[in-house]
This record gives sequence, C-alpha cells and structure tokens, in this order.
Amino acid sequence: MYKLLLCVLLAGVSTAHYAQTKEVGVSFIETPIRIDGVLDEAAWDKAVPATNFWQYFPTDTIQAPYQSEIRFLYNDKTLYVGIKVSAQGDDYIVPSLRRDFRAGGSDNITLMFDTFNDGNNAFLFGSNPAGVRREALVSGGGKDLRGFTTSWDTKWVGETTVHDGYYVCEWAIPMSAFKYREGETRWRFNSYQFDTQDNSRNTWIQIPQNQNIFNLAYMGDMVFEKPLGSSKSPISIIPYVNAIAGQDRELDDNFTEIKVGGDARFTIGNSLNLDVTINPDFSQVEVDNAITNLSRFEVGLPERRQFFIENSDLFADFGDPGAANPFFSRRIGIAEDLDGNTVQNNIVAGARLSGKLTNKLRVGILNMQTENDEPIEIASTNNTVVALQHSVFSRSNISAIFVNKQNTSDAGFVQPEEEYNRLIGLDYNLANKDNSWNGKFYLHKSFTPGIDSKDYSGGARMEYNKNNWRATSATLFINEDFNSELGFIPRKDIFRNFSKVERLFFPKGGTINRHIFSLNSFFVWRPEVAFTLGDRTLSPQWEAQFKNTSSLSAKPRTRYTKLFDSFDPSRSDGLELPEGSEYRYTNLEVEYKSDQRKKFYYTANTTYGEFFNGEILTLRAEATLRLQPKLVLGINARYDNIDLPASYADNRIWLVSPRVDVTFSKNLFWNTLVQYSTLQDNFGINSRLQWRFAPLSDLFLVYNDNYFTDTTFAPRFRSINLKLTYWLYL
Repeated sequence: MYKLLLCVLLAGVSTAHYAQTKEVGVSFIETPIRIDGVLDEAAWDKAVPATNFWQYFPTDTIQAPYQSEIRFLYNDKTLYVGIKVSAQGDDYIVPSLRRDFRAGGSDNITLMFDTFNDGNNAFLFGSNPAGVRREALVSGGGKDLRGFTTSWDTKWVGETTVHDGYYVCEWAIPMSAFKYREGETRWRFNSYQFDTQDNSRNTWIQIPQNQNIFNLAYMGDMVFEKPLGSSKSPISIIPYVNAIAGQDRELDDNFTEIKVGGDARFTIGNSLNLDVTINPDFSQVEVDNAITNLSRFEVGLPERRQFFIENSDLFADFGDPGAANPFFSRRIGIAEDLDGNTVQNNIVAGARLSGKLTNKLRVGILNMQTENDEPIEIASTNNTVVALQHSVFSRSNISAIFVNKQNTSDAGFVQPEEEYNRLIGLDYNLANKDNSWNGKFYLHKSFTPGIDSKDYSGGARMEYNKNNWRATSATLFINEDFNSELGFIPRKDIFRNFSKVERLFFPKGGTINRHIFSLNSFFVWRPEVAFTLGDRTLSPQWEAQFKNTSSLSAKPRTRYTKLFDSFDPSRSDGLELPEGSEYRYTNLEVEYKSDQRKKFYYTANTTYGEFFNGEILTLRAEATLRLQPKLVLGINARYDNIDLPASYADNRIWLVSPRVDVTFSKNLFWNTLVQYSTLQDNFGINSRLQWRFAPLSDLFLVYNDNYFTDTTFAPRFRSINLKLTYWLYL
C-alpha cells in the first residue's frame, strides 16, 4: 500500500517540463490608451508581441500559417491588450452578437491569465471579429469542461476593427477584474484562436491534441516591467426591483408581487472577495433544459444562478461530481412540501467569502439562510460550507470541506433527525506539470442525528493522458447511511469501479483527423447485500473525428442489471419489474455530428437494442440554423419507443425543444425556448427580453407559460415579470 501512495506523490512532483518556455513583456505606461480598435498609439509600436502560434488542430506539430500577435501594456489600474489576428480572408463566422459566446464553430481569439502561477485557475477573456466579448473562469487545471464557467461577469471594454486579411482587437481590462498577489512580476499566460476559414485552431504555447485546448498545464509567462501594486476593487452595490404577476391555474390562484433586494461585492486586499445578497431573486435565469431520464436515479442539472458561480470550484469540486458530491449548490433554495413535491424555498440572505489567503492557500466560506414556510411544513435552515485548498507540488492540492445544514425553526413539525446534517471531508487532487497524470483521492464522513456508523464515502481516481494513450480507473464507495442533504448522492450502499482505456491514431493523410478506440467497463456492487453485483456495463467504442470538424462514433453496450427495488422501465406507471429480478441486455448507439462551421449543422444519434426485458429505440436530433449575426434557430428532439412484453406497459416518449435567439445588437437580446415533454407531462414556454443599458446592468422582461399534456391540453402556470438590475460602483 505504501508503494502505491509513493507513486501517487511522485506523480505530483513529476519533473516533466512544459511543452515550451516562452515569455512576453508587459510594458508600463503613464498615458491611458484610447480603446477604439486601432493600435495607433506610439506605446503599441514599442511593445514586443507574443506571436509564433502553433497549430493545435488539425495537427499539433507545425506553426500556424496565419499568425496572431498579442501586445500588452499596463498601468496601476488597467491591463491593455492589443491583438492582431491574421486570416486568409474576411469571411468570418459570427453566429450572434450575444456576450459569452461559445468558441467552437466560430472565429475568435481567447486569452487566459493564471495570475497566481499555480496551473489550477485562470481568468479568461475573448473576442470575435464583430467585437463581441466573453469572459470566464477556468478551474481544475482546465482538464475538462466542468471547470469552464462562462456565467462569471466582470466589467471591461473592448473594440474590434476588421481589415483585409486580419482583424484587430483592443481591450482595457481593469486590474481589479483579476485577483493576484501584490508585488508579483509574472503571470502564466496562453492564448488560443479559432480560424474557420483555414479550419484550424491555434495556440501560443504548443499543446498536444490529446489535451484540452484550455488546459492550464501548457502556458508561457507574461513579465511585467515593474512589480504589480495593490489594485483595490470598487465596492459594487447591485440592487434589483422585480414586478411579477402570475396565475397558478392548478390552485386557481392569481397573484402579483413586487420584490426588492440586491447584492454587494467587496474586495479584501487583492485576492479575496466578499459577496453579500439580501432577498435574492433568480427569475431572469434561463430555465433548465428538459431531459428524458430513463434511469432509476436522479440526474444533476448545472447551477445557473450568478451568486453561486464565482470560485464555485472551491465548494463543488469535492468527491465524485456524478455520484458522491458533498455540496451541490442547487439544493439551497429548494425543499419538499407535504406531498413530496419539489418547491422553491425563498433565500432570506447570504454571504460568501472566497479567494486566496496566500499564494498557495485558497479559502471559501458560504452561508445562506432560507425562510420558514409553515403552511407546507418547510422549516427555515442555515446552510454553511467552509472549504480550504492548499497547493502542493507542481499543480496538485489538498482540500478540506465542512458542510452544515442546521434547522433554525422552532416549528413543531421538525423531527429530531431533521435538526441538522453535517459533513467533513478531505480530498487530494493530483495533477502533474504536463497533465499526463491527474487524479483524486478522498474520504468524507457525514453526521446525522441517530446515526453513528456506516456514514462514510471515499474514492480514488487516476487518469493517464499521454500522446496516443489515455486511461482512467476510478473506484468509490458510499455507505448506506452516508448523507449530505446539501450534496448530490443519487444512490447509496454501493462499491463502484469505472475503467476506460483509449488508443488514439492520427492518420497522415485523408479526411480523418484521428481515430479513437476505447474499452469501457462499469461495475456496481451492493456491500450490504452480501456484496451482490448490481450493475455491469461493458462497452467498446470507436470514434472518427474528421478534419472538417465533423465526427462519427459507434458504441455497442452489453449490460447486466439486478433490481433491488421494483422498477417500471417504461416510466408510464405500468406494471413494475419485480424486486430481485435480473436482466442481461445489449444495444448499439451510433452518433454523427456535422461540420459546425456551416450555417446549418446538426447532430443525429440513435440507440437500438434490448432494454431490461424488452426493446428500445431512441432517436435524438439537434439542429441549428444561423443567419449571422442576428438570428439563430435551433431545435432539440428526442423520441423513445419502449416496447416491453405483454402485461408490462409500453411507452412512446417525446421531448421537443425549439429555440429562437435574436440579437438585435450587442446590448439587446431576445430568446425563446419552447419545451414539450410527454414524460414530464408539460408544454412550457420561456421567453426573455434582455436590454443591457449600462455595463453589467440589465432590464429583463420574462414570460413563462406551462400546460399539462397528459390527457387534455390544460393550463398549469403562467407568469410575467419585469426586473431591473443596476450595478453601482462606490
């Protein structure tokens, strides 16, 4: 055992070097730069650019044929960025004018700044040829998309001008938008650029294709002419007023309401943020996408509420995200009523302190108070999370978490076992310098009144990613009485192992960029039921990624399931398969994704084969038509045909979600999402008009309408609200 631990630690201190050692100077200036997309100030001519970009796609071994140049200037308050992006023409793809665009399938350039030089977290800023901007936070070393958060907002300015064969971006980013250590002289930095005309993706630091293009292991340095001083952020006060009118047609209740509340943001030093919210309102947040869940377990949905976003990795990156996550922020503000229905539970107030105490120590403290709702027997609670993260070795860290959900009501309906729920945990997150090895090792214990044993969860995961080979092995256990009421734990009393081996081939010619062959295995045992095997999945897979960005994949699966509770696979309230029954079944999934650079692109997916004791045919399609840059039309559709033997129910399940996204300008947007789900017995419309009338200040007009679809098309709920949010800087 000690040898295994030694290998893990040695991986963390690997002597592997970054792909390149490159640096770019950042010159100090006294005179501010005018942001107009024209680099005509004399200071720009003196700045030596970061250039010599490398291709990342379709190959990672040559320099980009069309180069970008990035220049930096700064003063005590602002970082100025001047960028020239060369291209073979001016036929750029700009799908819309909406801020925080996705990079894939469009022309754009993105810069990432690792201000604490730890290879784990970075600030990201980007722009496209139309001057549309985006900003994001990258966490977890950029090893996967879970660490990519575009919901983060900060105030900065930028302009873009288009010329024959190139476009120019000029930015001014306040130093207060970053968090960094006073006196620092270097930040780690990288940039990546998408060129749809040349069909290439390029990076300043050379990155192998087996790694993500935003991976933070591969970065150079930007060197400041003199040490950075203190950059105190202004105090931000963000009040809102929301007027809402609605009809709950199930309860025959018409209502009107005016809500007032707001947030405040304070910076402590250069590296800590204190965020306070009073009577928060999230009515303008885009609704969740409807899903068809045919599994026996709950599915987690992403957090969309702005207050919970910044530094969210500090709180959320513990345990296993899909099986044993001790803190899942979406649990705050929802509860179950007397009938077991999930309902909104208003948040009274909250605060969050997050950031760096030292260059190696991050801290996060979150406290939220929810209100008492006695008519439906929902008790008020105080929800607290404390997280600490200390960097070790090259890019690894040790993290600790404490979670506490405490009853603050004296209501008589609160049972003794509901007085509190607590958890403590320790995680070791491994990442070596070139990201060829990463992993996680953790142990968590919960505390619930009346339970003093079988309340642990732990796991270990190791991933290898080097050249043409990728491999993952992950094992976890969850005791039957382990409980985190603020976490996401879809099933308990399990011992689970997942393993995956991938082999990548890169053809030298032809239309295919790479083949990926993989073998996946998934096992779940029930320790409290004589360690009985409950689930087994074996799945080989082949995927071809084409040079035009399209892809084709095939995934056969063979499965075994033993039911420990009765279950209706048709999800139609029909006759359930009996507890203790066993099933062996196979199916095949095939998927094709078209070239995302086209005005019309799509994904088609089908699954056919056995399903428990019957058969299933699943057809999924996603299509997008862009009439750039004003209009994007999209539709997601899924059809499930579940055919079970006589005496068991069949089902035909539809999910159809068309979307219309209109960007009248860079400050005025309208999008409408329609969702029809027979499984959820709902037809819903969410339409949102947003006017950004000042930096980070918005006026929203939001309309929601929902109908039952099971037997008759009957009205369910309707609301319209007008919300004004304004950012004040003191």
